[in-house]
Amino acid sequence: MSNTQVLCIGEVLFDCLADQPGKSLGEVDSWTAYPGGAPANVACALVKLGTPAGFIGCVGEDAPGDILVELFQENGVDVTGIQRHPKAPTRQVYVLRSLTGDREFAGFGNLDTGDFADTKLRLSQLPESLFQGVNFLVSGTLELAYPQSQEAIEKAVQLAKQNHVKVLVDVNWRPVFWPNPDLAPGVILKFLEQADFLKLSDEEAQWLFNTSDPSAIAQRLPHLQGVLVTAGEAGCSYDLAHNSGKLPAFSIDVVDTTGAGDSFVAGFIHQLCQQGIDALTDAETAKNVVIYASAVGAITAMKAGAIAAQPTATEVEEFLRLH
Repeated sequence: MSNTQVLCIGEVLFDCLADQPGKSLGEVDSWTAYPGGAPANVACALVKLGTPAGFIGCVGEDAPGDILVELFQENGVDVTGIQRHPKAPTRQVYVLRSLTGDREFAGFGNLDTGDFADTKLRLSQLPESLFQGVNFLVSGTLELAYPQSQEAIEKAVQLAKQNHVKVLVDVNWRPVFWPNPDLAPGVILKFLEQADFLKLSDEEAQWLFNTSDPSAIAQRLPHLQGVLVTAGEAGCSYDLAHNSGKLPAFSIDVVDTTGAGDSFVAGFIHQLCQQGIDALTDAETAKNVVIYASAVGAITAMKAGAIAAQPTATEVEEFLRLH
């Protein structure tokens, strides 16, 4: 798909959500599997909004891998960058849910975190031609936890830089993914040296920078063109081209917050693809871009399942009209 505007790199997996909210791991009787993985969610959300996107990652040569590749194809995501691993399985993550819709990661069943196909992304199989004519590369940080996928993602960022592609990093801190979580801050901070935009939750901001103020983070990382900090029901704050602000969350009935942050990222990137990065120098435009991103995230939280709940551009416009 030569018209791809955004590449998303990293994990694609099944989130196995507990069917009984408010129960502990030992008390859950059944689980429902939903396709997920932050970069995969972003790619699908972008296409639904009308921005062509491709995904780069690795899944197993197994039935879950087949389902995920077919899902991308059905959604119109370019799958040229997807690799298949002959032995390692496609990742499944078990997710507990609170009575208010918040989620807690509860591990990977009987396997270690490094056993899954997403950790085996091969540098040698990155299609370099994919990076030509693209506007953005979106990456998380989970695959930095494993030597092979870390090498591949760092190469992807290098290819992005060579092709004048802007890089957005969503920190997406999940300690359960890291064989040694103590190494994560140093690895992530070094990776952020290559980023143009940074998105993180208020908790992640405190963890990495001891502040949730995006302007303070932007001062720490002056090469960044924008910092976005989301705080769930407390709204979000931003520093974009030196325009900063704080916005309240939309008042909605939350069903499941899985993937809401990824939809926020997709809404933000979609707007930049439509309006151009230079538009952020106007304070009102910067604010409206973040309002749009917040709306995409809010709509996603109103239904279960990250990808299934993502809105179209028409649905976002209707939501903004009503709110």
